[in-house]
Amino acid sequence: MSNDLRGVRIEFAEVMQGYVSAGATTFADGYADGEQAGNRLALHVSVSIADLQDFLDQSGHAGTLSGYVDCALLGGACTVQSGTFRLMPDTADRDRKVMYYQVRCTAPSGERFTFVGNKQVQHGAPFDLWHDTTTLFVNVFDGHVDPAQPAQARVRATGIISLGLSDFMKVLRGLRAVDAQGNASIAGLAAFGKFFAGKLWEVYGPHLPPAPNQAPRRYAKFTTEGVRDAAISAHPFPTADGLRLELTRFSRGTSDDVILVVHGLTSSSDMFIMPEHQNLVQTLLDQGFPDVWALDYRGSCRFPYNLARSRYNFDDIALFDHPAALAELRRHIGPQRRVHVIAHCIGALTMAMGMFGKTVQRISSATFNSVALTPHVPGWSALKLALAPWASDYLLGIEYYNPGWRRQPGWSAGKMIAMTADLLHRECASPECHMLSFMWGTGKPALFNHENMLDVTHDRLGDLFGGVDVHYYRHVRRMVSAANTAVKFEPGNRRYAALPDDYFADAAAMTTPMLLIQGQDNRVFADSNIRCHERLEEIVPGRHRLHVFPGYGHQDIFMGRNAALDVFPHLIAFLREHAQP
Repeated sequence: MSNDLRGVRIEFAEVMQGYVSAGATTFADGYADGEQAGNRLALHVSVSIADLQDFLDQSGHAGTLSGYVDCALLGGACTVQSGTFRLMPDTADRDRKVMYYQVRCTAPSGERFTFVGNKQVQHGAPFDLWHDTTTLFVNVFDGHVDPAQPAQARVRATGIISLGLSDFMKVLRGLRAVDAQGNASIAGLAAFGKFFAGKLWEVYGPHLPPAPNQAPRRYAKFTTEGVRDAAISAHPFPTADGLRLELTRFSRGTSDDVILVVHGLTSSSDMFIMPEHQNLVQTLLDQGFPDVWALDYRGSCRFPYNLARSRYNFDDIALFDHPAALAELRRHIGPQRRVHVIAHCIGALTMAMGMFGKTVQRISSATFNSVALTPHVPGWSALKLALAPWASDYLLGIEYYNPGWRRQPGWSAGKMIAMTADLLHRECASPECHMLSFMWGTGKPALFNHENMLDVTHDRLGDLFGGVDVHYYRHVRRMVSAANTAVKFEPGNRRYAALPDDYFADAAAMTTPMLLIQGQDNRVFADSNIRCHERLEEIVPGRHRLHVFPGYGHQDIFMGRNAALDVFPHLIAFLREHAQP
């Protein structure tokens, strides 16, 4: 890069307007509720890049912000005291860039708040460049917080603001490049424009899929080295329908409060004991819960049950797996100790089905991530649920979907699907990540935000996730079609006579307190737990609780690099609230 850019200053101004709400937990709801209530928010900022050469050389591509935030909900016009602008910084995402706006303000009343907004620049639909580069998703946090750790702060308002066409033209007309002598710099404007266009080309331009190079394995498959200073024992047990499942106990001693953690479908108990970061089991042990158990039910990738055609559905897990697991657990701990459950995804859904269907009883508290009794999925996911099981059974002859297909030798229908997923998902170099996005959810990636995952975790996705039987998708679709309610798959089947047709029917009788959690960016089960909490509040106000984590998606709630700082303290606090004083 020419030294002519050293000392060149770039300046432009933006005005973005929209709506926010103090009561919403998703960006779309914040905008809709704010619009209805008239809670308009406008961001008036000037962007300054002090040295264009430094801006281009540094991976963060940062500048400063000045101006004000105008919102009656926040107290009026609030001057920006300090602000940072980052224009599509370099990240591990290959086709996703983010524009960050982070400002700290003080309202006229003296209250302090932090405004954090980002534009998600990702080629997810045709002709979406304009929407992506002009739409800012906004969270306003109480106090002057660290914008890098938003999940640790309290959200004050949420919504969406955007840059209109006329305002965009003003940005272009006001864009200035000035050299160190104060003269207009044509070279500076050209270099800045080339950088911006190049970043957009990385996202929206055509690219070939990456080669499926396997990263060297750093940790042994199914390793327990992530848990220190605990006695580890395996406890296999049978189910009434003839499967062998397993509980793993991590113990530092006895306790009146025993914790049971339950994984999601296609993963395993490994998601709670990962050695590359502070994991959930280690955190529970360190925080004074010395008796932690992890369940691997029939949906675990440690077992072969999902690598063959079956007719298993979620009723099987609620009727056979969870009750048998609790019986085995109580065989070891006795009948009097309190059991607290922390469950994820389908593990949470089926555990909730067992509790509300009364096959699982005497649970002292339950924390459910992503989904409980109201499965709701994005539109593209709903279409996949409608078409994929039929096409798999009758067109392709596929019994299961496997995130590891791309690396298998030879040719097969599954490998062709994996190669197609590679073509559609250019966001990273992991074919397992691409297939997991194809299998679950809507997004690039669907299961998590890449920035929340350590590289070593991303490299071992093939060890942490396995195949899934096609038939399970049919039960998800049945629930989505039943007004987003957990219902029995085959109401007339006598095998499941002990279960209710509608698991929500007797919600008023459920006295076990639940903490429903989810990431604000969940692209698998969307706002399912938000909807569940809303429905439960209508039936039993105040009995159950909801917490939404900004900056998190679906799987990174437990597997993210900073989950121990951002997420686990909320789980620990809820456990202590319902444990023995």
